[in-house]
Amino acid sequence: MLEIRNLVKSYGTSFRAVDNVNLIVNDGEIFGFIGPNGAGKTTTIKSVMGLLNFDSGEILFDGIDILKYPMQVKKEIAYIPDNPDIYDALTGMQFLNFIGDIYGLDVNKRNEDIKKYSEMFGIDSNLGDVISSYSHGMKQKLSLISAFMRHPRLLILDEPFVGLDPKAAFQVKEIMKNMCAEGSSVFFSTHVLEVAEKLCDRVGIINKGQIVAYGKMEDVKGSHSLEEVFLEIAEDKEAE
Repeated sequence: MLEIRNLVKSYGTSFRAVDNVNLIVNDGEIFGFIGPNGAGKTTTIKSVMGLLNFDSGEILFDGIDILKYPMQVKKEIAYIPDNPDIYDALTGMQFLNFIGDIYGLDVNKRNEDIKKYSEMFGIDSNLGDVISSYSHGMKQKLSLISAFMRHPRLLILDEPFVGLDPKAAFQVKEIMKNMCAEGSSVFFSTHVLEVAEKLCDRVGIINKGQIVAYGKMEDVKGSHSLEEVFLEIAEDKEAE
């Protein structure tokens, strides 16, 4: 579904935020992308989405080069950043219809999905309110609805559980599982290692711009917890 080959992204002349990153997200899997602050997670994700230029390497979606065919790729991918920046002057429903119109979503199916997910997240009664009145958590839920109703083949989330209440976080995890059961893939970054350990099929750990562990969850963590493995890797990298 997604392949990143030898990705390099530098800032200035000396700092490599992403240093020769290679990883693959397979069809129908949940892939966790883990690392401390400043490790290169968001830079990698923004490179995948075409929001950042990168120095060298390739990023392929279903074998298609994202730089050569950006519009074709973006139709199939939904992305939610860690701090969604959405249009405060619109109502929630206006925003969702705006997204639906951009992607040419069938109106009837769109309305079914909006009803389903807004009720699930408990914001159905707020869709007529302007987004400027929403809390951070409500904005995040609205952004998630805008992604889910597109039924993307690849869903990319940057810290998706920050700001969500426990019920909403559980529902998001269930939706992610259902998407993958239907053949889509999920690629998400997180600091919540317990969630990643329980949810992900495979995982990549990045530190100082480099992939330091990668593979099936059971192979990466072995007989330890993911938290123990992560802390050991981070400490070893600091000692270098």
